[in-house]
Amino acid sequence: MTPYAVVTGLTVAAPGGPELLVGVDLAARSGRVLALVGASGSGKTTLLRALLGDLPPRTARQAGEVRVLGVDVFGCDPDALRELRRRRVAFVGQDPGSALNPRMRVAAVVAETGTGLTRDDVAGLLGEVGLAGVPGLPRRRTVELSGGQQRRVALARALARRPDLLLLDEPTAGLDPTARAEIGALLRRLAREQGIAVVMSCHDRELVAQVADDVLELPGGVPSQPSALRPPSRSKAPGHEAGLRAEGLAAYVGPARLHVLRGVDLHAPSGATVGVVGPSGSGKTTLLRTLVGLHPRSSGSLTLDGLALHPDVRRRGQELRRRVQFVPQNPMGALNPSATVGAALLRPVRLHHRRPRSAGPERVGELLEQVGLSPDHAGRYPHELSGGQRQRVSIARALAAEPDVLICDEVTSALDDGTARAVMDLLTGLRETQGTAVIFASHDLRLIQEYADSVVTV
Repeated sequence: MTPYAVVTGLTVAAPGGPELLVGVDLAARSGRVLALVGASGSGKTTLLRALLGDLPPRTARQAGEVRVLGVDVFGCDPDALRELRRRRVAFVGQDPGSALNPRMRVAAVVAETGTGLTRDDVAGLLGEVGLAGVPGLPRRRTVELSGGQQRRVALARALARRPDLLLLDEPTAGLDPTARAEIGALLRRLAREQGIAVVMSCHDRELVAQVADDVLELPGGVPSQPSALRPPSRSKAPGHEAGLRAEGLAAYVGPARLHVLRGVDLHAPSGATVGVVGPSGSGKTTLLRTLVGLHPRSSGSLTLDGLALHPDVRRRGQELRRRVQFVPQNPMGALNPSATVGAALLRPVRLHHRRPRSAGPERVGELLEQVGLSPDHAGRYPHELSGGQRQRVSIARALAAEPDVLICDEVTSALDDGTARAVMDLLTGLRETQGTAVIFASHDLRLIQEYADSVVTV
């Protein structure tokens, strides 16, 4: 049987820059799941985008051919490529939340890509991706969903067009083990029963072993060990051990005012690591955003070293905003696509610290090295980075403020095991050398057990 997608000798590089893919061969067949594995930065996302004929900006195909469903994606006319993408190929990116219209309701988002879908059809698609039991979900706006829910809505939206080739970039990142298993089983069923060719990138080797019929490992990637942290650059205020404390915290989402947090207590003293766990959609992201002041609380109190924190981050004052920093789950939606990495890091440095202008580039280089990236990444744009590299830039931007409390939402979900542990070791170094309190949500119970001093379940 002729493969649905064939890649032969594909080499992709930035002009005058590094090669992202070198001589890659690939064959994706009907009824089979092909997994792309490799370290962060090895080119998995670039390869998926090559199957769409849509390479990252400022990169080009140097050699090789890509044929999808009989179409040469780099040699066909724009109309043929557009028709291929619209009718026969579906793609779900690594940061699906940034691709969903925040003003649209879930039912409309799912139905938009299908043809003549009824309300029952939409409900069936949501049920297929494990969202059947979420109260009022079809009427909620996509911005009101958790990261895991957004990921599954994006998958339902892709399935609505009934594609022949389904491309997925880390489809189970940010999902709890039960949801990961459900999505894995769904992908196998789609391949077997509907004859879809599924190509997915995935860092979860256990899931790959369970789901994939074929595996393609890409070499290379970014070194996964961040450099040693520098000593603290400032002294701590007296009584800092009081830390961040939440008591009786409650919050709701959506126009129906559905409470997802009820009476949550949390204490993160100086130098402590607090893990936040719970199934997808349980309110982990809402809790973290409420602590930061990005989501309103309906009741409860929140203090930092005994000082009351306003529910709205915009009314906390610059110093309190500096002291509590947030690393979101989807960095692509948080980084300005028109600003270079260096500009993104330089802004908090200049905003929160009175450094000479000439010292800015040096500090940017230090921050990048701190999270395991080379200083030359400062000149790149977010779309020129892998998902793991964007996540590390997002962490570096938060570190630029030199916070007392660092709040991280699933920051390791799209990273390979080595890089994930390197990032957690980085956070451990922060708390040990600078007394930073770290609060992190994760579905990886191994990381929670290894790195967290206490655990909050939502």
